[in-house]
Amino acid sequence: MTDAVLARSGSRTAANPWVIAAIVVVPTFMEVLDTTITVVALRYIAGGLSATVDDGEWVITSYLAANAIILPITGWLSAHLGRRNYFLLSIAVFTLASGLCGMATSLGQLILFRVLRGLAGGGLQPSSQGVLLDAFPREKQGVAMTLFGLAALLAPVVGPTLGGWITDSYSWRWAFFINVPIGLLALAACYAQLRDPDYLTNERAELKRGHSVLTRSACRYWSSSWSLGK
Repeated sequence: MTDAVLARSGSRTAANPWVIAAIVVVPTFMEVLDTTITVVALRYIAGGLSATVDDGEWVITSYLAANAIILPITGWLSAHLGRRNYFLLSIAVFTLASGLCGMATSLGQLILFRVLRGLAGGGLQPSSQGVLLDAFPREKQGVAMTLFGLAALLAPVVGPTLGGWITDSYSWRWAFFINVPIGLLALAACYAQLRDPDYLTNERAELKRGHSVLTRSACRYWSSSWSLGK
């Protein structure tokens, strides 16, 4: 067994891993659900905001594009902010942007808020996978990933049906508002239960020390260069 595995095993939190799985999978389900829940409501969204259906398709495209942009740097953000902090920030911004989408008064505003949602939502899937792997022992990590995969597979299937029912029964705006109470509950639960394991805390401390050394070296270099220039 390697040192990294030993470190992870020793730093696992005392929280029930199934509780962690339940509260972590919910934000992931929300994020994946949002890729399809608005598909059936596009005509209503376009009509409500005085836009064409073709222009309304940017509501979906902007969300997917923002997701694709943020995904490659989620590891860097998680390492520098702390995985727990980044995960909580992603849920908070995603929930806020959901409420703003529901209150949008023009297509431009809606697209802007959808981009914000996509940027926040892009960090939820990789962060939740990392949390699940650290919460469960090695012999049960396959079960944890199966649970994650089940949520990721069910969400796109449920999305169109749920979006159609909400739009017909209430309004297209509730396809966005529905995320607000769920997001707030998920944020509260994750804030109370999630903790970064020791190996991540140590890695973040090493990064901070490295940045401090680089900053001091750069300051000394520019100070000496300025003195020589005089």
